[in-house]
Amino acid sequence: MDRTRKFFFAVFFSFFSISLFAEELLTDGDPVKFLFKYKKGDMYRILSTVDEDVYVNHRLNHHSIIVNRVAAEVTEVEKDGSGIHNCTFMTSEDSTGSRTGAKFTYGEDYLSIFERNPRGIYRISDEYFMPTVRDVPVFPDKEIKPGEKWTEKGHEAHDLRRQFDMPKPYKVPFNAEYTYLGVQKETGLHVINVRYTMFMQTPAPKNANAYAEYPAVTKGFSDELIYWDNERGSIDHYTENFRILMESSLGNLYEFTGSAKAEVTEFARTNTEENLENVQNQINDLGLENVTVRNGDKGLTIALEDIKFQPDSAILMDSEKIKLQKIAEILEAWPNNDILVSGHTALAGTEKMRQILSEERASAVAEYLITLNVCDRFHIFTQGFGATKPVANNKTEAGKAKNRRVEITIMDR
Repeated sequence: MDRTRKFFFAVFFSFFSISLFAEELLTDGDPVKFLFKYKKGDMYRILSTVDEDVYVNHRLNHHSIIVNRVAAEVTEVEKDGSGIHNCTFMTSEDSTGSRTGAKFTYGEDYLSIFERNPRGIYRISDEYFMPTVRDVPVFPDKEIKPGEKWTEKGHEAHDLRRQFDMPKPYKVPFNAEYTYLGVQKETGLHVINVRYTMFMQTPAPKNANAYAEYPAVTKGFSDELIYWDNERGSIDHYTENFRILMESSLGNLYEFTGSAKAEVTEFARTNTEENLENVQNQINDLGLENVTVRNGDKGLTIALEDIKFQPDSAILMDSEKIKLQKIAEILEAWPNNDILVSGHTALAGTEKMRQILSEERASAVAEYLITLNVCDRFHIFTQGFGATKPVANNKTEAGKAKNRRVEITIMDR
């Protein structure tokens, strides 16, 4: 590492440490042994928000707010306590640069299956690109006391298929330095600081021509605070500051700098017959017409059929706002589950017009649910399907009315 980079990291860490220790921590407790605790059938959701600036060749290219959503289930626990995790990863990005987007479009799902032992070490195949940061945290096989430090290996695995046509995860190793800071007085959570720097030079791929672009040098840092629930044996939440620089073989420099935060939440499965019956009874008791409920792949779905908007627009009619106010009462039963709002149209107009209208109407419903305090914009996602998923015959007016719908899914995957 060059002297300038060393100085930069020293200044940054010194500055950031001041803010780390500003919160009140108990540092006189007994030594603690930290281990991940897995139980077959456990379900959890990780929702992380990344706020970053992206520079290309030292010029600001764009600002991004990225939401990463992980829905996971522990499908098996080995004799040594390792858990087999079956996960669905989804990434949604707002690159408008405004920093004030209203909601996030539901992105592409990525499946990942991996094993993680009680200390936190992964075993994962190269066919999976998620998660990006692996083997953080990794705990020592002993009790540790506040103020104690340790070092463990880890790596980042980046998905560079689109940028550089790399078929496997691009892995950058690092040595992470850990410090157990103590117990947060208000919550009883254990606070652990994790810091690491990265530097890796990559040789040219085999048979690469002179004009092939690939990541030649990658370097960066991460400074993270982990808030650990030792009773549950899992992370409660974390915050991070980071900077990654990637220089390509053609001399282009890509820089990503920003902050991240994440919450880990246990959540209830919604798509059960009992929940289906209960919600249907609530719909009947509230007198909601043209509203149905069903179980689906991602959770429990409430469909508002023949939903009314002002003509050829995504402006909700007052009658539909009243419906949504009543549906908001139903959604209160699942405060820890994310919401997915899907828009659908009848078969009218062009395919492009139908797609745009379905997206705009899903967004309008999501916006209204946010104003009702059902959730904030980081816990609600939207998508539009145009007329591609009809539930009735578009040749009749009654069928078209059923197809003009917005679906609200209480997600468990």
